[in-house]
Amino acid sequence: MEEPSEDKLFVAEKSKSNRAKCKKCKEVLNQGALRIAKVVANPFGDGKMMAWHHPQCLVTVFSKQRASTAKITCVDDIGGWDGLSMEHQNEILMTFPDIPKEKLKTHDDEEPGKKDTPNKKKPKAKPVPSSPPTQDYYFKDFRKLCLSLSQENSHLQKTAIFKEFIDKILSKEHSNETRAESMFLWCKMLLPNSEKRIYNLQSKQLIKLYSQLFKQNVNLMLEDLEKGDVAETIRIFFEKSNNVDVKPASKSTLTLAKVNSFLDKLSIETTEVAQTALFKSIAKLCTGNDLKMIIRLVMHDLRINCGPKFILGALHSDAYEAYQTSHDLKSVVQNACSCDSSKIASNGKMNIKLSLLTPILPMLAEPCKNLDDFFKKCPNGIYSEIKYDGERVQLHKSETQFKFFSRSLKPVLGHKVDLFKQYIPKAFQHGKEIILDCEVLMYDHKTNKPLPFGTLGIHKKSKFEDANPCLFVFDCMYYNGVSLLDRTIVERRKILMQNMTPIKGHIMFSEVKELHNTKELKLMVEHVLKQGLEGLVLKDLTGVYEPGKRHWQKIKKDYLFDGSMADSADLVVLGAWFGTGNKGGMMSIFLMGCYNEAKKKWCTVTKVHGGHDDKTLERLQGELKMIKISKDPEKVPEWLKCTKTMIPDFVAEDPKKMPVWEISGAEFSQAEVHTANGISIRFPRVTKIRNDKDWKTATSLTELQNLYEASKETNNLSIFSNLSPEKNTSSDNDLQSSPEKRNKIKRTLETAVTESSPLKMNTEIPVKRAKLSDERRRRLPDLFTGIRVVVPDSISKNTFLRYFIAYGGTPLNSSNELAPTHVIVQKKEHNRSSEKPMKEEKKEKKKSLNATAVCAQWFWDSIRKGTQLPTENYQ
Repeated sequence: MEEPSEDKLFVAEKSKSNRAKCKKCKEVLNQGALRIAKVVANPFGDGKMMAWHHPQCLVTVFSKQRASTAKITCVDDIGGWDGLSMEHQNEILMTFPDIPKEKLKTHDDEEPGKKDTPNKKKPKAKPVPSSPPTQDYYFKDFRKLCLSLSQENSHLQKTAIFKEFIDKILSKEHSNETRAESMFLWCKMLLPNSEKRIYNLQSKQLIKLYSQLFKQNVNLMLEDLEKGDVAETIRIFFEKSNNVDVKPASKSTLTLAKVNSFLDKLSIETTEVAQTALFKSIAKLCTGNDLKMIIRLVMHDLRINCGPKFILGALHSDAYEAYQTSHDLKSVVQNACSCDSSKIASNGKMNIKLSLLTPILPMLAEPCKNLDDFFKKCPNGIYSEIKYDGERVQLHKSETQFKFFSRSLKPVLGHKVDLFKQYIPKAFQHGKEIILDCEVLMYDHKTNKPLPFGTLGIHKKSKFEDANPCLFVFDCMYYNGVSLLDRTIVERRKILMQNMTPIKGHIMFSEVKELHNTKELKLMVEHVLKQGLEGLVLKDLTGVYEPGKRHWQKIKKDYLFDGSMADSADLVVLGAWFGTGNKGGMMSIFLMGCYNEAKKKWCTVTKVHGGHDDKTLERLQGELKMIKISKDPEKVPEWLKCTKTMIPDFVAEDPKKMPVWEISGAEFSQAEVHTANGISIRFPRVTKIRNDKDWKTATSLTELQNLYEASKETNNLSIFSNLSPEKNTSSDNDLQSSPEKRNKIKRTLETAVTESSPLKMNTEIPVKRAKLSDERRRRLPDLFTGIRVVVPDSISKNTFLRYFIAYGGTPLNSSNELAPTHVIVQKKEHNRSSEKPMKEEKKEKKKSLNATAVCAQWFWDSIRKGTQLPTENYQ
């Protein structure tokens, strides 16, 4: 087995014999021909080996590999270049035309006159002024600090612990400059997400890498990883290492600077060989706990539950606010540690400004659940803005340079935003330096409407030939050298309107309306939900842009009336996954599904991990009868129809014996990864464990399909019926508005079940606040459990079905084998002469021989009263 002669990622040479074969085409590499090797890790032992290729085969390999994987970019990447003949060098240059020729330097090009002579004196280099040395800090002190922070629950106390710690250790520094440098190093390490070093290493990749370093069984390490802590798994197997060259150190001698340097190098390396070499070099200096903490730094999770607000709060009272604005940790720390009064504003706040091409934390919105009190906070009025169901994007433009950042401040994928670079200069003809807050969606040019969430994916975009990404701009934070953060939303919007020329379907304004009272707001909410849009964002007219703060408000359907308008279904637990972090090693994420009666298969609907408290989760570990399959496709039972991405760690022993849970969410949605006709629930959570139901009475696939279709019928939705132009009346005195009933839901629903005799009815559903317990209260009682009805076709059939199913009823198809318990008829219909043929009438009577005939009013009155009323008065 050959070892590479140089520390290069690629090696080129003349083939020495006819024994080696190309790793790509498997053909023999003829003696004397040019061959190029990729230097890879030796899978059979320590060290490296060379995987030889024909030059053209290596080009094919490069075209199919990831963008982050190393390629030949210049001749310096190739080991053995100087030993090649000119013929082979030219062959490489022709095969890889992207290699810069100006870097070309071979033994044939050397000029004797250029060589250094012993008598020739070299000019003396000018000394570079060096910064004062900082104090060396041991990595074990960092570990001890993290342990102290993790054991403290109070965030204020965490700040106090860090402040006491830095006052103690930084007292050794002799100048403000070294103090700031050391403080930046500590903050950088404690906040691994602030200085975002990207390693592209996931838990299973680390396990595979370290199993080779430690010479341990990778399957055993993966099994231990199921406990949810990759750092702890690596520590355990590090202490059992079978590799004599990689053993834990007896004493921790690592310094904080050494670890920081290692992380900087790791963020640059992209090949597995280079990453393995780095991990091996640092492991030799580590104890088990040292390596565990380094892995947590790589995973960007120290598990100390202490973010920038509480770390930076120990430096200066305004440090966190300055960091939110600038997102420049080094500048914030330097200003906080400086005693120069010129760097502190006259009002006592740190003078830190936003920086172009550096992302700032976006301003956020909190849920608005009470519309009546909203204008008490905003007496001057609000902007009501359409909440677009897309992806939040922060756009930075500096002359011809563009940068796009996501809500989490990561770079946005190019296929979503590259198109905008040609339109932004046209939309902002005079804007040289801009920072915009936007939402990017797919825009359909046929319907002139944005497409729903999830269509921006690179594979899904190809399905929409008449659509392209569109940027909806709703705020401007910086324009031509002037920060607009301290301007009101009215001023910012005015600047945006004056300087932006919209381009239909590419760069557009967000839709905004100015409101001044609750009635206007309720009508706007109703209008938006009727259109099937996600909701509204409300902004105070006098409000400024505050990065990172939730001072806007958002309204969505599932926020209204204490969540009673959320879409929900009663689903069966089909499987589970291991959790991570504190829930590692236990089932905490659950696969929910429904039964397909036609195909006798169970279908997946959603995976849910919210809604259970710790005690309930602990109890479920013993109650749920599961079989461990570890995401193995071959072990998926025949009764489960499941896509590859949804294969869980555990599946139910018998789905018909599993519990039924009520799952609520923002809306029913389409998700290709699920098999219930693609129906899923967005933002799911468990709202109740349905001990009163089993798999037979849980939501079936047919019922789920009806619920999905009914949820999309929003044209006749009237949430705030008392605000509609034509107010409905009722004979019941208890429907009159009163202070005690202002929080009740009021809807106007068209409840006709026959086209010839439409009936209109107000339905009022009192809402009670759900208590947090193991079994939460069901917001909609099961009034119609056991009642089966065949619903005749009408214009309001979907509305009727939605409420009937939500209150526990079972709709039947005409082909269903089960007999109905009730038949919907017009009032007093049995006293009127029938115009139907005798044969058809006899057929219907035979089918509903034991069914009770009622008019639709019985259902709506029962819902309004909250109990199942006697049917005598409705026949």
